[in-house]
Amino acid sequence: MKFNLSRRIRSGYLAAFILLLFSYILSINTTLRLRTEHGWVNHSREVMNKLELLISYIKDSEIGLRGLIMMKDEKYLLPYYTSENKTDSIYRLLNTMVQDNPIERERIVPLKGLIDRKFVIISQQLESLRQSHLEMNDFIKEKAVESKQVMDSIRNIAGLMENRETQLLKERTESVAISSNIIFTIIIISFVTSILLVCYSLITYNFENRAKRRANVQAADYHEQLEKRVQELHEVNRELLELRNNEKFASTGRLARVIAHEVRNPLTNIDLSAGQLDAENLTPEDKRTFLEIIERNSKRINHLINDLLNATKFTELKYESTNINELLDETLDYAGDRAQLNKIRIEKKYSRDIPTVKVDKERMKIAFLNIIMNAIESMHSETGVLLLETSIKNNSCVINISDNGKGMDAETISKIFDPYFTSKSRGNGLGLTNTQNIILNHKGKIQVSSEVGKGSVFAITLNF
Repeated sequence: MKFNLSRRIRSGYLAAFILLLFSYILSINTTLRLRTEHGWVNHSREVMNKLELLISYIKDSEIGLRGLIMMKDEKYLLPYYTSENKTDSIYRLLNTMVQDNPIERERIVPLKGLIDRKFVIISQQLESLRQSHLEMNDFIKEKAVESKQVMDSIRNIAGLMENRETQLLKERTESVAISSNIIFTIIIISFVTSILLVCYSLITYNFENRAKRRANVQAADYHEQLEKRVQELHEVNRELLELRNNEKFASTGRLARVIAHEVRNPLTNIDLSAGQLDAENLTPEDKRTFLEIIERNSKRINHLINDLLNATKFTELKYESTNINELLDETLDYAGDRAQLNKIRIEKKYSRDIPTVKVDKERMKIAFLNIIMNAIESMHSETGVLLLETSIKNNSCVINISDNGKGMDAETISKIFDPYFTSKSRGNGLGLTNTQNIILNHKGKIQVSSEVGKGSVFAITLNF
């Protein structure tokens, strides 16, 4: 279907709006991710700083011991006294910070034991030094070798952790750069989109002016189409009036009234809208609105007429010899899903002696299907039974389609084949009209018997 101008404009603006909204959402999402990645970058740097600080405080304890040995003055032990507490605090911070990283979490566990061992060794050296009146002895030298080994182990673990954090820092820095590029790209796309939207607005404005000049021409076209459709309607009504005395179309009089009622409202809307198009003070938007009303109501009339023509006119049939039992089974294939969903039980009582009949298979399937679907919809779930019977009577094929649904009263039965008559909340009321037309086209008969609360039986008779 060809879009009119108003729809194209709305569609363009809607597409631009959705694109911009998507860009903003993506930008916000990328910005939040960028903030998170910045946090991880800072986290890696903080871990590296804490590792360097940890090594520095452990060195301070060694420096304090060396100062005592060299200067023979305990005031040089001040770095030693403060380093142990500071080292312990830094370790606890590091232990908390690396809990998100399984590798670092495994490495930091033995680090605590090495740090404690380091300070125990320094404490033993200090005690021995004091006992020897601050003079160097073999025990202190022996412990110095062990202290160096422990310190090397501490440096090794700290170095591994620092290398890991350096690798993570590199990866996270690259991720931050990628996110920054994405945000920049989104900003550029949003800017270009805004420019395109402005250009689109200018183009659509020019289309508006052209559409205003074409409004009267389009209105004339719609009037012409309307007149054609009304003429077709008159022809249909004339044919129906000629068939008024025919028993097969006894509902023609009511049909004319229903059609007139169905057409009057859209026809009035068209006339009112067409009359408003010549007003001088109309805005382009008003003219487009009136044109849409004319088009919509014209299509409504056209749809009503086409439905009526298809349901009531005699059509050319493509006869072929058919087994009526097989045709019923083929029709049930189309209704099988609906019957299964409604938990309807289907029973068949086919006569195997029925000769083939000449029918238009596709048209007859439509006739059978309309009856079967109405039967399924009239029955209660789980208790419903659909019965299909075939037999030979008076040298004719008789098909009975029965249900145990809610049934119909006499007034409903008298109107059931009338066009646009329906007792359902959905449907156009032409299904059984079409069914009757198909049966009559085949020179057959269709009869209905029903009782409220006990179900209905549709009897179709076809000549061999």
